[in-house]
Amino acid sequence: MTDTAPDTFDAVIMGGGLAGLTLALQLRQRFADLRVLVLERRAHPVPHAAHKVGESSVEIGAHYFDTVLGLKAHMDAEQLRKFGFRFFFSEGRSDIDKVTEIGASRYLSVPSYQIDRGIFENFLAEEAVRRGVQFVDGALVRRITLADDPATPHSIEWTRGEHTHHAQARWVIDACGRAGMLKRKLGLAESNAHDVNAVWFRIGERIAIDEWSGDEAWRTRCDPQARWLSTNHLVGAGYWAWLIPLASGSHSVGIVADPKLHPLDTIDTFDKAMAWFATYQPRLFEALDGKRHLLQDFAFLKHFSHGCKQVFSGRQRWAMTGEAGLFLDPFYSPGSDFIAIGNTYITDLIAQDRAGRPIDKRAQLYDQLYHSFYESTLALYQDQYPLFGDPEVLPVKVIWDYAYYWGVLSQIFFQHRLTDLHALGSLKAELQHCQRLNLEVQALMRRWSASSRRANPAVMLDQAAMPWFAELNRSLRDTLDDAAFRARIRASTAQLRQLAGEVLARARAADPGVDAGALPALLEENLGLPPVSADAGAMLFEADTVDAAG
Repeated sequence: MTDTAPDTFDAVIMGGGLAGLTLALQLRQRFADLRVLVLERRAHPVPHAAHKVGESSVEIGAHYFDTVLGLKAHMDAEQLRKFGFRFFFSEGRSDIDKVTEIGASRYLSVPSYQIDRGIFENFLAEEAVRRGVQFVDGALVRRITLADDPATPHSIEWTRGEHTHHAQARWVIDACGRAGMLKRKLGLAESNAHDVNAVWFRIGERIAIDEWSGDEAWRTRCDPQARWLSTNHLVGAGYWAWLIPLASGSHSVGIVADPKLHPLDTIDTFDKAMAWFATYQPRLFEALDGKRHLLQDFAFLKHFSHGCKQVFSGRQRWAMTGEAGLFLDPFYSPGSDFIAIGNTYITDLIAQDRAGRPIDKRAQLYDQLYHSFYESTLALYQDQYPLFGDPEVLPVKVIWDYAYYWGVLSQIFFQHRLTDLHALGSLKAELQHCQRLNLEVQALMRRWSASSRRANPAVMLDQAAMPWFAELNRSLRDTLDDAAFRARIRASTAQLRQLAGEVLARARAADPGVDAGALPALLEENLGLPPVSADAGAMLFEADTVDAAG
């Protein structure tokens, strides 16, 4: 059976998961009269816990959910506040209290969340309907006809059960995840050189990592004594395993690995993964072994990182968001960040179009910026997995990566400057310099790790005990005018230059022959900023930030 006349919408969003539903909310928040249709393949409500992977959020995504979209009441009441990232160099070890730990001993200022995707997506669908979005579950998109003429709407054909429906829309947005309908239709798929695989599952009971040791000194390092609320990374050469708690009471467990060191066929079933844990993370194996009957699901994904040649088109009025476009790596949980960034660009393009302004060049600039953020973030992961088991280099990398994230990209997002092309253009030299610094520091850390001693003392490297680090996180709460924003980015650039100089000094102290690449020349560039001090150690972990175990 086919409907008689197509409904007309301002935007049709194909995919009613995290990316599509949050975009729908953002569009309706911007324009209360905007007609938005969301077509979701799955039937609602979706199951809790064992629904979708990607449960850990970080500051940009968390701010997008709780503040930009106004969902803080739900996040506080129905999800878990995350106790930051935490890393344990526990390969082959059961004595987790006797290895190096990286993490904060207390909550930092800006919140992030552990998200039960089932609970959240059910809520988002209900909230979208409350805000006037037309949400259809069980809908299969069968055909997309894109119009070339700006005066002609796009056409979408979809089915629900035995009924065929048609819709017309000025904008079509693909948020259908890895199915990538628009990407396939337009031939925009693009691979990248980051070759890693992932397996994951959910267990229907809490994994109480705080009880893995009876050492009171180890337990009381953290206040609250709630390491289980962190996104816990158990790291080793070529891999990391995650532990993420869910509000429904389940725990998400995963392994992400470089296939050159840990091939997918050694971990691609639950039994294989358990055998792998018995060798590489025996304490986690012990915690899981008695919970096998509580297994809720198991999945794996090969070579999950991917690019896309283009994600926004102003001329043709289409866009992609979430995994339908690009996807990086879950190590620092950037998935919801890129949803937040992409959705903000899409919302502004639709707003500009609605105001009758030309948007083709603006869409091209947004696409370039989005890809620039993607390339800069990809550098944090690509070819870096071999050093993940290095207790000397990875702590330095984590501090650098946070400083780069909070000091540059997070400042742009929190200060609502993503679409401020004038402000970003005025800071082009600083932003490009930071990007080049990041590439050089990442390359340096790879070379440094090749000769590292990999000492693994029983200490906690406490990020909360680094005043500048905690202040950088807190600074995201500031409200800055244009001049203060420019000053903030220039200060972040100076801070990253100083930190890069200290990373170089630390690497040379460990290995005087380490190849510094182009970093020394980059640090000597004159940007009108304070020169990099020759004294190392003011920002990186020192004795007073190390809390020895019991």
